[in-house]
Order: sequence, then C-alpha cells, then structure tokens
Amino acid sequence: VQLQASGGGLVQAGGYLRLSCAISGRSFSYAFLAWFRQVPGKEREFVGRMNWSGGSTVYADSVKGRFTISRDNAKNTVYLQMNSLKPEDTAVYYCAARWYSAASDANDYNYWGQGTQFTVSS
Repeated sequence: VQLQASGGGLVQAGGYLRLSCAISGRSFSYAFLAWFRQVPGKEREFVGRMNWSGGSTVYADSVKGRFTISRDNAKNTVYLQMNSLKPEDTAVYYCAARWYSAASDANDYNYWGQGTQFTVSS
C-alpha cells in the first residue's frame, strides 16, 4: 500500500488550502483513511478520518467546522479541505490508512504517507 500526500505550502491566517492523498495497492473496501498532524516536539495529533465505503467522517474538536475530508473514488484520492486556517494549524500533515475498524490513534494505523508541510502565517 502506498500513500502519496501533496498540497502543502504557505497560507495566511483565515485562508484555505486543500491537501490530497493518493492511495494505491489495495482495495478500499473496509478502509479507513485518516489525517494526522505533527509539530516538532509533540506527538502526532489526530485531525480526522473517513470510512471510505460509507463516507462517514469524524473530526477532532480543534478542526471541526473548519476542515472537511472527502474522497474521489475514481482517483483513489482522499482530500483534506482546510478553511479558516489559524497559525496553530501549522504542522506536517500525514495521511494514513487502516482496514476493517476505525481508529483515532496514530499507533493503530499501518500505512502512512510521507507527510506534507504547510505553514499558516499570522
């Protein structure tokens, strides 16, 4: 399984950005795709996840109402749309995948993308 994240950069506070994660190598049946973020010196933080089959989503309280996870079945890609960005959203963002059951702990995810950095300037 391979995950390829992209879309990082520099954004002003209040702006928006969309990250992409292209996934290959395995059927998406029963897959759960998640986004995490990490800043230096801190543990990887759960941002949100999607049940690929049903499309249901769960978000961390810190991003609820601002971030949206979606998918494009034809492109085997999951997206993280981030609006109303804040400086505290600055981090390296990772997409991750697991199968058969949902999880919000980074330790429960088997497959990871390489991470993409973006910075929100104040």
